[in-house]
Amino acid sequence: MAISISVVLLLLILAVIFMRSGGLKVSHALVCLLLGFLLAGTSMAATIHSGITATAELVGSLRP
Repeated sequence: MAISISVVLLLLILAVIFMRSGGLKVSHALVCLLLGFLLAGTSMAATIHSGITATAELVGSLRP
């Protein structure tokens, strides 16, 4: 599935605006959800996944 980068960037900008405005409504959450699904279909998905995995492993290895 070919996704235009401009759609992903537009949704990213909208998500940032919604988060900065202070109130995340249901419509805003749907835009963020759609952004996540679109990002999963891009070539950046592997990089994002490995970054999240590395962060989770780092946090999991910390001892209080």
